[in-house]
Amino acid sequence: MKRITAYIMILLSTIALVSCEAVEDRLDIGGFISAEQLDITATPVIVDGKATNKIILNNSSPVLSSWDFGTGKTQRKTDTVLMVVEGESEIIFTGRNPDGSEISKTLTVNVEDMYFPVPPEWGFLTAGSEKEWEWDDTAPSVWGNGGYLGNMAPAWWTLQIADINGQSAKEGAGAKMVFSLRGAKFAKVKSDGTTETGTFSFNMNNKTMDESGAVWAKGKLTLKGTTVLNGISPNEGGAKVYEYDILALDDEHMVLSHPEPGASAWGTAWFWVFKAAD
Repeated sequence: MKRITAYIMILLSTIALVSCEAVEDRLDIGGFISAEQLDITATPVIVDGKATNKIILNNSSPVLSSWDFGTGKTQRKTDTVLMVVEGESEIIFTGRNPDGSEISKTLTVNVEDMYFPVPPEWGFLTAGSEKEWEWDDTAPSVWGNGGYLGNMAPAWWTLQIADINGQSAKEGAGAKMVFSLRGAKFAKVKSDGTTETGTFSFNMNNKTMDESGAVWAKGKLTLKGTTVLNGISPNEGGAKVYEYDILALDDEHMVLSHPEPGASAWGTAWFWVFKAAD
């Protein structure tokens, strides 16, 4: 009986010791580190001696991870992401300590080669950071209607920049739009400085074909929170337009369109013609 009692006492002592060690481990984990103590890296994959746009993210610190790489975020401790523009870009890391406090650190990566394919439209729209767009004063007209799946710019009822304020106050001359890479943010700045903000996204796989089977629209641009300059559809009661067919987009020019509901070939569509701000 004494031997059984002694055995039980030893067993209880062992359990108590293990429990204490577990508590101590949890207390160690429950501390916090500063931003200066973060052990994080953002390393480009090298191909043919050049730093490519594929970046390996790694967090070796005892904190929860949140990486903001401009066009998206990831909460993984280790992940691989694609940068969408060449040159230097910032990746912002936010870590959450076990005590709930947050710390942040910015890493810079330099992309030398866009080896891994990404939509070039990110660069066209944002120039790698942010870019301003305005009405194209070199075009015959900047807004109006025309034939869906047929015309590539206003063709029937056409307006010049000077006429835009009659449709949407302060959205004509002197107004602009700003597309920002980080967070895919969008801003519409009216001629009096009033600003409406939102976000943008695009899908270049969503193409629209004309009657012959040729590409008419190369993709879709979608805005949330606000519209492009004079982003209305007059025959729909002036409804705001948030989704646009992308007819043309490069470093200098952008042409968008929106068909009226139920429009088929040569039905009514509305067109917007912009250029990169000087």
